[in-house]
Amino acid sequence: MQALFDDRRDAGRQLGETLKDAFPATSDLIVLGLPRGGVPVAYEVAQALHAPLDILLVRKLGLPGHKEYAMGAIAEGGVVVVDKQVLDAHGVQAEAVEAIQAAEQAEMARRAQMWRAGGPPAALEGKTVILVDDGLATGSTMRAAVAAARRQHPAQLVVAVPVSSEEAWESLRRLADDIICLHTPSLFRAVGLWYAAFPQTRDEEVSEILARSSALP
Repeated sequence: MQALFDDRRDAGRQLGETLKDAFPATSDLIVLGLPRGGVPVAYEVAQALHAPLDILLVRKLGLPGHKEYAMGAIAEGGVVVVDKQVLDAHGVQAEAVEAIQAAEQAEMARRAQMWRAGGPPAALEGKTVILVDDGLATGSTMRAAVAAARRQHPAQLVVAVPVSSEEAWESLRRLADDIICLHTPSLFRAVGLWYAAFPQTRDEEVSEILARSSALP
């Protein structure tokens, strides 16, 4: 299995090149990265589009005993998305879901304080919003992000990712106004397999990227 991207920055540059003809720079365009891994990708997209960069906070709800496998996700604004098929297939009880949700809600609040210092989320009403992540496996976190962004009534809501499973692409195609994906491999397995380098994005790296972006003219 050959890597499609050197790293997240390379993926973002490739994605930005694809997007820039479809989305010329305007005052009503904003790029939102999904922390943490989506932020380095989103930075390169925002640079290519000459658009402001911000974040949309979202957290995966990992399956008990298999934290990397999503059974749902939460996003700021009180959005909760769960995959009932996964819950039923693994016999996950409501109490377990509530406990994991509470823990992830606390983590999301910690990140909001760290990256926004208590400030509000970006205003999205009437804007063209491009939601960016480093890839979609189940698509749970992006579905939660779409639901959260919809609550602010953007003029257009676009999902943009370098790589996605076919199932996640299909589920997001029905929810977003548009979805831009560079690759949808038939044998997907995991997002990180399509990157030559895929280290975990650190909190500090997200902070640095947001500070660098806000300092640009």
